[in-house]
Amino acid sequence: MEKNQIETERPARRTAGSAGFLALGALALIIALAAGIGQIARGMLLATEEDIDPIIAGSSEDDIPALMRGNRQKVTTSMVYRDEEPVQKPPRMCEMPPDYFNAINSAERPEIGYTRRNGYVRPYTPRRGFLTEREMRAAKVAWHYFEKFTQPDTGLANSVGNFPSTTLWDTASYISGMVAAYELCLIEKTEFDDRIFRLLTTVKGLKLFRKELPNKVYHTKTGAQVDYTNKPGEIGFSALDIGRFLVWMRILKNRYPYLGNTIDSVLLKWDYSNVIDPQGLLVGAYVDSETNETKYAQEGRLGYEEYAAKGFALWGFRPLLAHRAEPFLTASIFGVQVPYDGRDPRIFHSQNYVVTESYLLDGLELDFDLPHDDSSGDQVHSDGWRAEFADRIYRVQEARYRNTGFLTARSEHNVKGPPYFTYDTIFSDGYPWNTVTPRGDYSPDHAAIASKAAMGLWSLWDTPYTQQLFDAVIELYNPENGIYEGLYERGQGKIEIYTANNNGIILAALLHKVQGKILTPHTGGLEVWYTAFRDQDARERKNLPDPPLREDWLPALRHTVQTEADF
Repeated sequence: MEKNQIETERPARRTAGSAGFLALGALALIIALAAGIGQIARGMLLATEEDIDPIIAGSSEDDIPALMRGNRQKVTTSMVYRDEEPVQKPPRMCEMPPDYFNAINSAERPEIGYTRRNGYVRPYTPRRGFLTEREMRAAKVAWHYFEKFTQPDTGLANSVGNFPSTTLWDTASYISGMVAAYELCLIEKTEFDDRIFRLLTTVKGLKLFRKELPNKVYHTKTGAQVDYTNKPGEIGFSALDIGRFLVWMRILKNRYPYLGNTIDSVLLKWDYSNVIDPQGLLVGAYVDSETNETKYAQEGRLGYEEYAAKGFALWGFRPLLAHRAEPFLTASIFGVQVPYDGRDPRIFHSQNYVVTESYLLDGLELDFDLPHDDSSGDQVHSDGWRAEFADRIYRVQEARYRNTGFLTARSEHNVKGPPYFTYDTIFSDGYPWNTVTPRGDYSPDHAAIASKAAMGLWSLWDTPYTQQLFDAVIELYNPENGIYEGLYERGQGKIEIYTANNNGIILAALLHKVQGKILTPHTGGLEVWYTAFRDQDARERKNLPDPPLREDWLPALRHTVQTEADF
């Protein structure tokens, strides 16, 4: 759905509580600011919660000043549900005691189905345990991709082999691989820090698309804006790519608080005015080829849209409609009701591909949880419908194998030579198991077992079928270049191409086996992200959020589960 112009009028900024008079700490701050204290002193005053006493008194009609809102803690489940403790960050694999998984594997399983808070307990369990020798070899090979194809000057990793181009999506996949490599003890902190600081420094210095958000594509050797052919060009921004990048910025910040200020300084340079519309839909930008004007259009379909929405919500934004499954329909395939986006491609000019990857990312990185959830265990998924839909995505692929003999792990993937990329779908354009090019041409010869899909399913669903998928792809690699993209269904052999996305997701799948949910709770205290520019108009101008309260949480929704008749 194209918009000629995005609505620029935003809802009034959120306020909370009341103030008849301020406590002495806040009063001292306002007097000091009025007297024109220097920027350094001001930063010291904003540094800790104790410097500004948030206790206020007065009429309920009064507003809390913006400076005090910025020093308010964001509210998470562990704060609201007092009987739940925040989840602890797990140790690196080489630091785990030999009996680390005894308690995890012997824990009592909750009752399967929806919970009273609309969470969901799946009938399947993920694989958990130390990596075997075979799995560790796969992790080392996947990491070799980034050792070989990361540019030393910029710290950016090539999206595809030697081609020096990348997107924010693929940069997030590189970060995924980097975190996994460190936590699986493939690299040590010195190398991790060198890589991540070099990367963040480059990302902070990237030229933004028309002073808003990162361009869709950048040259990895120079950091310059390019188009998809890697020629100089300013072509727009992708809300989905940005959402995935925000997921990994939050993972980095929560796991490694010492990176917090650096990460905040990157994200505070961006202008979020147009990326979420007033209804909470994600919006991308592109350049009109005739007028050279910036055009904005709703971005995302069922699967990727909700995943990217969580990335924004992890930083306090409220993409309410983007997070909802509606409008969705289902297609009965081998008796499984497969959900797909209900928006008609003929009207909205965007395809509703059903693939595995978006559900895998949600499961591996976020455990099918809501962004404010910092306390539920691995077996309870607070974003209940996402977990239930993911089970359908898994179940229909196993059903295809049982009925046809084709091992199935479908996702979009690169191919060598034209068309260079295919959407290898579970369902699209009204057809199951439809493999199409970006132009929409039917391309059945490019149907494949995607390596990242096979490994992700193996990690999240501990079943005999996913072990077969693992065995099918685990030897598809070049020792120096990484793991191949996949294995063609029709007997043409392996897809002889290497990508950052494939190898990054595979490393995440292996990390998930060891540590479970990759996102860990924030332990760094107050965040510059929520306090910066409080004495300026930049927060309003850039649409920067306040720390979210309970009423700002994305809702926990429930959708009808399958009945026995569906099978």
